[in-house]
Amino acid sequence: MTDSGKVYHRSCTGLALQTVEQHAQDQDITLFATCFSPPVQRVWSALEYLEIPYKYYEVDPHQKSQELLSVSPKGLVPALMLNTFDSPRALNESTVILDFLEDIAAKSTHRSLFPPSKDPYAKALVRLQSDHINRTLMPAFYRYLQAQGPEAQISGGKEFHAAIQSLVKLFERAEREVGGTGLWVEGGDLGWADVMVAPWLFRASNVLKHYRGFEMPRGTKFEAWLGRLFEHPAFKKTCSDEEVYLDSYERYAFNRPNTSQVANAINNGRGLP
Repeated sequence: MTDSGKVYHRSCTGLALQTVEQHAQDQDITLFATCFSPPVQRVWSALEYLEIPYKYYEVDPHQKSQELLSVSPKGLVPALMLNTFDSPRALNESTVILDFLEDIAAKSTHRSLFPPSKDPYAKALVRLQSDHINRTLMPAFYRYLQAQGPEAQISGGKEFHAAIQSLVKLFERAEREVGGTGLWVEGGDLGWADVMVAPWLFRASNVLKHYRGFEMPRGTKFEAWLGRLFEHPAFKKTCSDEEVYLDSYERYAFNRPNTSQVANAINNGRGLP
Protein backbone atom coordinates (compact mmCIF):
# COMPACT_ATOMS: atom_id res chain seq x y z
CA MET A 1 0.00 0.00 0.00
CA THR A 2 1.34 3.43 -0.93
CA ASP A 3 0.42 6.94 0.16
CA SER A 4 -2.02 8.27 -2.44
CA GLY A 5 -1.95 11.81 -1.03
CA LYS A 6 -5.59 11.91 0.02
CA VAL A 7 -6.60 14.87 2.17
CA TYR A 8 -8.92 15.05 5.13
CA HIS A 9 -12.61 15.64 4.60
CA ARG A 10 -14.27 18.92 5.52
CA SER A 11 -17.89 17.82 5.75
CA CYS A 12 -19.91 14.90 7.04
CA THR A 13 -21.62 12.30 4.89
CA GLY A 14 -24.26 9.62 5.40
CA LEU A 15 -26.18 9.55 8.68
CA ALA A 16 -23.90 12.18 10.20
CA LEU A 17 -24.79 14.63 7.43
CA GLN A 18 -28.48 14.07 8.13
CA THR A 19 -27.83 14.89 11.78
CA VAL A 20 -25.90 18.02 10.83
CA GLU A 21 -28.81 19.21 8.72
CA GLN A 22 -31.16 18.71 11.67
CA HIS A 23 -28.95 20.95 13.81
CA ALA A 24 -28.31 23.90 11.50
CA GLN A 25 -30.36 26.45 13.41
CA ASP A 26 -28.97 28.76 16.10
CA GLN A 27 -29.17 27.41 19.65
CA ASP A 28 -27.85 28.33 23.08
CA ILE A 29 -24.92 25.95 22.42
CA THR A 30 -22.83 25.84 19.25
CA LEU A 31 -20.63 22.78 18.73
CA PHE A 32 -17.44 23.63 16.83
CA ALA A 33 -16.70 20.33 15.12
CA THR A 34 -14.75 18.45 12.48
CA CYS A 35 -16.32 15.52 10.69
CA PHE A 36 -13.48 13.02 11.24
CA SER A 37 -12.44 13.96 14.79
CA PRO A 38 -12.85 11.30 17.51
CA PRO A 39 -13.01 13.81 20.41
CA VAL A 40 -15.73 15.67 18.52
CA GLN A 41 -17.70 12.45 18.14
CA ARG A 42 -17.50 11.93 21.90
CA VAL A 43 -19.21 15.24 22.55
CA TRP A 44 -21.53 14.99 19.59
CA SER A 45 -22.95 11.60 20.57
CA ALA A 46 -23.31 12.82 24.18
CA LEU A 47 -25.31 15.84 22.99
CA GLU A 48 -27.56 13.49 21.05
CA TYR A 49 -28.01 11.08 23.94
CA LEU A 50 -28.55 13.77 26.57
CA GLU A 51 -31.03 15.48 24.23
CA ILE A 52 -29.45 18.91 24.66
CA PRO A 53 -30.26 21.36 21.84
CA TYR A 54 -27.21 22.51 19.88
CA LYS A 55 -26.06 23.88 16.55
CA TYR A 56 -23.44 21.89 14.64
CA TYR A 57 -20.75 24.11 13.11
CA GLU A 58 -18.05 22.51 10.94
CA VAL A 59 -14.60 24.10 11.11
CA ASP A 60 -11.18 23.24 9.69
CA PRO A 61 -8.87 22.61 12.69
CA HIS A 62 -5.79 22.87 10.48
CA GLN A 63 -6.53 26.40 9.33
CA LYS A 64 -6.71 27.80 12.89
CA SER A 65 -9.09 30.60 12.05
CA GLN A 66 -9.47 33.41 14.57
CA GLU A 67 -13.05 32.26 15.07
CA LEU A 68 -11.86 28.80 16.17
CA LEU A 69 -9.05 30.21 18.32
CA SER A 70 -11.58 32.40 20.11
CA VAL A 71 -13.32 29.30 21.50
CA SER A 72 -10.34 26.93 21.64
CA PRO A 73 -6.94 28.50 22.41
CA LYS A 74 -5.02 25.53 20.95
CA GLY A 75 -7.17 25.54 17.83
CA LEU A 76 -8.42 22.04 18.62
CA VAL A 77 -11.92 20.64 18.41
CA PRO A 78 -14.36 20.04 19.95
CA ALA A 79 -15.26 23.39 21.42
CA LEU A 80 -18.51 24.89 22.59
CA MET A 81 -19.71 28.44 22.17
CA LEU A 82 -22.19 29.27 24.93
CA ASN A 83 -24.47 31.88 23.44
CA THR A 84 -26.69 32.65 26.43
CA PHE A 85 -24.23 35.06 28.03
CA ASP A 86 -24.11 38.78 27.16
CA SER A 87 -20.58 38.16 25.97
CA PRO A 88 -20.53 34.59 24.63
CA ARG A 89 -18.34 32.20 26.58
CA ALA A 90 -16.57 29.08 25.39
CA LEU A 91 -15.33 25.67 26.52
CA ASN A 92 -12.85 23.27 24.97
CA GLU A 93 -11.39 19.80 25.76
CA SER A 94 -13.78 16.89 25.26
CA THR A 95 -13.84 15.56 28.84
CA VAL A 96 -14.40 19.04 30.27
CA ILE A 97 -17.25 19.55 27.82
CA LEU A 98 -18.77 16.18 28.73
CA ASP A 99 -18.78 17.13 32.41
CA PHE A 100 -20.46 20.42 31.53
CA LEU A 101 -23.11 18.67 29.43
CA GLU A 102 -23.82 16.22 32.27
CA ASP A 103 -24.54 19.17 34.57
CA ILE A 104 -26.73 20.84 31.94
CA ALA A 105 -28.72 17.64 31.38
CA ALA A 106 -29.23 17.12 35.13
CA LYS A 107 -31.15 20.41 35.23
CA SER A 108 -32.97 20.16 31.91
CA THR A 109 -33.46 16.79 30.22
CA HIS A 110 -32.75 14.69 33.36
CA ARG A 111 -30.67 12.24 31.39
CA SER A 112 -27.23 10.99 32.41
CA LEU A 113 -24.32 8.94 31.11
CA PHE A 114 -23.55 7.68 34.61
CA PRO A 115 -25.10 4.67 36.41
CA PRO A 116 -28.70 5.40 37.40
CA SER A 117 -28.04 4.14 40.92
CA LYS A 118 -26.00 7.32 41.65
CA ASP A 119 -23.70 5.05 43.67
CA PRO A 120 -20.42 6.95 44.21
CA TYR A 121 -18.42 3.73 43.93
CA ALA A 122 -20.07 2.80 40.62
CA LYS A 123 -19.30 6.27 39.32
CA ALA A 124 -15.68 5.92 40.47
CA LEU A 125 -15.37 2.66 38.52
CA VAL A 126 -16.59 4.47 35.41
CA ARG A 127 -13.93 7.11 36.01
CA LEU A 128 -11.29 4.38 36.17
CA GLN A 129 -12.50 3.05 32.83
CA SER A 130 -12.32 6.54 31.35
CA ASP A 131 -8.87 7.19 32.76
CA HIS A 132 -7.59 4.03 31.06
CA ILE A 133 -9.15 5.11 27.77
CA ASN A 134 -7.47 8.53 27.88
CA ARG A 135 -4.09 7.51 29.25
CA THR A 136 -3.54 4.16 27.55
CA LEU A 137 -5.96 3.24 24.78
CA MET A 138 -5.98 6.52 22.88
CA PRO A 139 -2.18 6.93 22.66
CA ALA A 140 -1.84 3.25 21.70
CA PHE A 141 -4.28 3.80 18.83
CA TYR A 142 -2.18 6.61 17.37
CA ARG A 143 1.16 4.88 17.95
CA TYR A 144 -0.15 1.86 16.09
CA LEU A 145 -1.61 3.85 13.22
CA GLN A 146 1.53 5.98 12.80
CA ALA A 147 3.99 3.09 13.15
CA GLN A 148 6.14 2.57 10.07
CA GLY A 149 7.68 -0.80 9.22
CA PRO A 150 6.53 -4.34 10.08
CA GLU A 151 8.25 -4.62 13.47
CA ALA A 152 6.87 -1.34 14.79
CA GLN A 153 3.41 -2.13 13.46
CA ILE A 154 3.34 -5.58 15.06
CA SER A 155 4.40 -4.04 18.37
CA GLY A 156 1.79 -1.30 18.01
CA GLY A 157 -0.92 -3.81 17.24
CA LYS A 158 -0.11 -5.82 20.34
CA GLU A 159 -0.12 -2.68 22.49
CA PHE A 160 -3.50 -1.53 21.20
CA HIS A 161 -4.98 -5.03 21.51
CA ALA A 162 -3.77 -5.19 25.12
CA ALA A 163 -5.29 -1.78 25.85
CA ILE A 164 -8.69 -3.01 24.68
CA GLN A 165 -8.37 -6.18 26.75
CA SER A 166 -7.52 -4.11 29.83
CA LEU A 167 -10.64 -2.04 29.27
CA VAL A 168 -12.68 -5.23 29.07
CA LYS A 169 -11.25 -6.28 32.44
CA LEU A 170 -12.38 -2.96 33.92
CA PHE A 171 -15.86 -3.55 32.51
CA GLU A 172 -15.86 -7.05 33.99
CA ARG A 173 -14.78 -5.69 37.36
CA ALA A 174 -17.69 -3.24 37.34
CA GLU A 175 -20.03 -6.07 36.40
CA ARG A 176 -18.86 -8.14 39.38
CA GLU A 177 -18.88 -5.31 41.89
CA VAL A 178 -21.81 -3.06 40.94
CA GLY A 179 -23.75 -5.04 38.35
CA GLY A 180 -22.07 -3.44 35.35
CA THR A 181 -22.08 -0.06 33.65
CA GLY A 182 -23.29 1.33 30.34
CA LEU A 183 -23.86 -0.88 27.34
CA TRP A 184 -21.60 -3.61 28.68
CA VAL A 185 -24.73 -4.83 30.46
CA GLU A 186 -27.28 -6.35 28.13
CA GLY A 187 -30.34 -4.15 28.41
CA GLY A 188 -28.24 -1.22 29.62
CA ASP A 189 -27.98 2.15 27.94
CA LEU A 190 -25.19 4.34 26.64
CA GLY A 191 -22.70 5.17 29.40
CA TRP A 192 -19.86 7.59 30.01
CA ALA A 193 -17.08 5.13 29.17
CA ASP A 194 -19.00 3.99 26.07
CA VAL A 195 -19.02 7.56 24.77
CA MET A 196 -15.38 8.03 25.71
CA VAL A 197 -14.08 5.01 23.78
CA ALA A 198 -16.55 4.52 20.92
CA PRO A 199 -14.91 6.88 18.37
CA TRP A 200 -11.54 5.12 18.60
CA LEU A 201 -12.95 1.61 18.45
CA PHE A 202 -15.09 2.65 15.51
CA ARG A 203 -11.98 3.87 13.69
CA ALA A 204 -10.21 0.69 14.69
CA SER A 205 -12.95 -1.21 12.84
CA ASN A 206 -12.36 0.68 9.60
CA VAL A 207 -9.16 2.76 9.61
CA LEU A 208 -6.93 0.30 11.50
CA LYS A 209 -8.44 -2.63 9.69
CA HIS A 210 -7.78 -1.02 6.31
CA TYR A 211 -4.27 0.31 6.94
CA ARG A 212 -2.95 -2.20 9.48
CA GLY A 213 -5.10 -5.32 9.05
CA PHE A 214 -6.24 -5.00 12.66
CA GLU A 215 -8.78 -7.46 14.00
CA MET A 216 -10.80 -6.76 17.14
CA PRO A 217 -10.42 -9.07 20.15
CA ARG A 218 -12.70 -12.08 20.13
CA GLY A 219 -15.25 -12.93 22.76
CA THR A 220 -19.01 -13.25 22.88
CA LYS A 221 -19.46 -10.59 25.56
CA PHE A 222 -17.09 -8.12 23.91
CA GLU A 223 -18.56 -8.57 20.45
CA ALA A 224 -22.12 -8.14 21.77
CA TRP A 225 -21.10 -4.93 23.58
CA LEU A 226 -19.36 -3.58 20.49
CA GLY A 227 -22.46 -4.29 18.42
CA ARG A 228 -24.69 -2.45 20.87
CA LEU A 229 -22.23 0.43 20.95
CA PHE A 230 -21.93 0.93 17.20
CA GLU A 231 -25.67 0.51 16.68
CA HIS A 232 -26.78 2.84 19.46
CA PRO A 233 -28.78 5.65 17.81
CA ALA A 234 -26.94 8.46 19.61
CA PHE A 235 -23.61 7.19 18.28
CA LYS A 236 -24.69 5.85 14.91
CA LYS A 237 -26.23 9.14 13.81
CA THR A 238 -22.83 10.85 14.27
CA CYS A 239 -21.05 8.43 11.90
CA SER A 240 -20.15 9.38 8.34
CA ASP A 241 -19.56 6.93 5.51
CA GLU A 242 -16.33 4.91 5.75
CA GLU A 243 -14.61 6.95 3.05
CA VAL A 244 -14.46 9.99 5.32
CA TYR A 245 -12.30 8.11 7.83
CA LEU A 246 -10.14 6.15 5.38
CA ASP A 247 -9.27 9.29 3.42
CA SER A 248 -8.80 11.54 6.45
CA TYR A 249 -6.53 9.10 8.28
CA GLU A 250 -4.27 8.18 5.38
CA ARG A 251 -1.90 10.95 6.43
CA TYR A 252 -1.61 9.32 9.89
CA ALA A 253 -1.11 5.86 8.40
CA PHE A 254 1.89 7.07 6.40
CA ASN A 255 3.01 9.42 9.17
CA ARG A 256 3.24 12.48 6.94
CA PRO A 257 5.18 15.36 8.53
CA ASN A 258 3.08 17.81 10.58
CA THR A 259 -0.10 15.81 10.14
CA SER A 260 -1.60 17.23 13.34
CA GLN A 261 -0.75 18.27 16.88
CA VAL A 262 -1.73 14.77 17.99
CA ALA A 263 0.55 13.10 15.43
CA ASN A 264 3.45 15.38 16.35
CA ALA A 265 2.99 14.59 20.06
CA ILE A 266 3.10 10.85 19.36
CA ASN A 267 6.20 11.18 17.18
CA ASN A 268 7.95 13.20 19.87
CA GLY A 269 6.94 10.95 22.76
CA ARG A 270 4.81 13.60 24.42
CA GLY A 271 1.35 13.36 25.94
CA LEU A 272 -1.60 14.05 23.68
CA PRO A 273 -2.52 17.75 23.44
